[in-house]
Amino acid sequence: MPDTAPSAAAPLIVIDLQTGMFDGRFDPPIHDADTIAERARRLIDWARRSGRKVAFIRHDGPEGDPLAPGASGWPVWPLLGQADDEPTFGKNVGNAFSSPDLAAWVAGQGARDVVLIGAQTDFCVAATVKGAFAEGLGVTLVSDAHSTLDSLEEKAPDIIARHNEAFARQGVRMATTAELIEG
Repeated sequence: MPDTAPSAAAPLIVIDLQTGMFDGRFDPPIHDADTIAERARRLIDWARRSGRKVAFIRHDGPEGDPLAPGASGWPVWPLLGQADDEPTFGKNVGNAFSSPDLAAWVAGQGARDVVLIGAQTDFCVAATVKGAFAEGLGVTLVSDAHSTLDSLEEKAPDIIARHNEAFARQGVRMATTAELIEG
């Protein structure tokens, strides 16, 4: 399946899968949160087994926000099992590549493409796809391992499906969790 296969050096980048996206303390959990967490764990294990590097992106919200540094929702979701040697890159805008340290880290892997999963589909995931393209990177998005919340106008499953179609039209390689793990 060459159209969905990322290069062997492509690191897995886990976008904003923080406690506040799962615990429901301040906002509802992201759509299908338990399934997203399970798929993320499987993909993290796949990346480690295949010799890929894994990086975590953490949104640093403003003071008083559930994702503000030090707030209960800010840490990477512990159930994902982040290893001590897997870096976390902070950001305070949607695009994870707004952190020059992330771009340097990806380049340091010898990678020309990245594999993306995370939250929220219509905000930080979409912005990071654009940011990766701006860095000259190819992008594989795991189509069933990113999520968001309902908006006033649209339910989360519809937002996700609409964005998956748009990502594919933009040249993003789309793959499911099963296609990557079993591929």
